[in-house]
Amino acid sequence: MFTKRLTVAALAASVAMMPAARVGADAGDFIAGALIGGVVGHAVTKNNQKRKQTRTYRSGIPSTHEGRQIQSSLNYFGFNAGRVDGQLGRQSRNAVASYQAYMGYPATGQLSAFEQDLLITSYNRAQAGGYQTTQLIAANPEGPRGLLKTYRAELAGQQAPQAPVVVAAPQPQVVAPQPQAVVAAPTVTAAVQEPQGTALPNFFEGGAPEASLASHCNTVSLLTSTNGYTTAASMTDPTAALNEQFCLARTYAIANSEELISKVGGLTPQQIATQCEGFGPVVQPYVEGLALKPRDVVSQEVSGFVLTSGTSAQQLAGTAKICMGVGYRTDNMTVALGSALILYSLGETVYGELMGHHLALGFGTQKNVNAAGPWYEAALAATDAGADAVFVPGQPERTDILRKASLQLAGKPPAQAGVMPVFSVTE
Repeated sequence: MFTKRLTVAALAASVAMMPAARVGADAGDFIAGALIGGVVGHAVTKNNQKRKQTRTYRSGIPSTHEGRQIQSSLNYFGFNAGRVDGQLGRQSRNAVASYQAYMGYPATGQLSAFEQDLLITSYNRAQAGGYQTTQLIAANPEGPRGLLKTYRAELAGQQAPQAPVVVAAPQPQVVAPQPQAVVAAPTVTAAVQEPQGTALPNFFEGGAPEASLASHCNTVSLLTSTNGYTTAASMTDPTAALNEQFCLARTYAIANSEELISKVGGLTPQQIATQCEGFGPVVQPYVEGLALKPRDVVSQEVSGFVLTSGTSAQQLAGTAKICMGVGYRTDNMTVALGSALILYSLGETVYGELMGHHLALGFGTQKNVNAAGPWYEAALAATDAGADAVFVPGQPERTDILRKASLQLAGKPPAQAGVMPVFSVTE
């Protein structure tokens, strides 16, 4: 036990002695396993356990509910993932690659957030569709897997080619029961009126469910794949433009998080995700104050938390970038927003863009367009001052799009740049 404590203390000391200049460096350089909640200690314990248990025959792949959903969905649509055990092994990855190839996506064997949501949502919809699903499958030459393209087209606002078959099939049968309807009308009317006010179920007693950013971005992605992205010149709807840029930022945050997770030793991605979820309650008070307090007040409060966290800036930045992506991937807006706030308070003010998006569009916090403005301004000011782009670096006019859309959304005139003042000088 003394040896273990000494090892953890030595690791912590080595982190504390790192040069402060590395704080602003790529979070991929931060110490492996340095996550909030004692991850370093967990990694050391796990290594000690490995030394004691030299022989094991259990699968090293964790079984998850999410994994079972993916396998069930793949099998339903004809992509053989094997036994549904929640362990995404080689056979499951091959099935994922087959699904991606069929849908026209890169066959990487690793599902993106959009690809996974489309797969599982389509499976759930097919299961709930009953007779209509059976008709769609019968009318589609590609069988059950053809439903994937049908549902994707409908999400994009396109008419599914099988729709006329489904609608036309039951129409001839509607005429037959009409003579009986006259006799049964009083009974039916009484049955409908009787339960009013008493038997109607209420599924939202605790209030309306929080909007899902993942589902929202699925729809946005399908629309942009059809219509293309909004440019600064073509912008007519600032909300639509911000939606596109928000979802792009979310995708980049998830990708960056997954890259960093791959560099963390001693922990599985699921274990890291679990620790990030536990991070949510810690930052929840600051997230709740976003729509109610000025930007500088919120930033100052988060800075106070950072100073008392007992964690180095480098560790905290790396942790925040990991947990931000986990939050967006799992639709946990508190974790995503709290992580973005920590990065902002550490001086990476380009992340102010995310707080602007959340406030402007109402995800994870109360919608407040006026409160969104200062966060956008801080992010744009950092970019104008030469800060590196953290989202979509290959989009040259992204700053112009964000500036124009955020100003239009707030009802402000567009900023005029490059106007030379004229002074009258008398000699």
